Amino acid sequence: MDGTETLRQLRILAPTIPVLIMSGYSARDVLTGASEQGASAFIQKPFPPRELAARLCELIATTTAGAGDNGGG
Repeated sequence: MDGTETLRQLRILAPTIPVLIMSGYSARDVLTGASEQGASAFIQKPFPPRELAARLCELIATTTAGAGDNGGG
């Protein structure tokens, strides 16, 4: 299964799960299809571990910021 199909299947199983796309292709080429399917963020290979950690932290912060709106408190 390629990345596009994986993203499609993730959206079926868990529509709100955040997805960080990683690719060696340019962001423009990748995000054209991925953003239509609901990709949350993109990072272009190669990248240093700190950049990956920063992007994941941003994604988690964005996701958890909206989590309090679900009435779970």
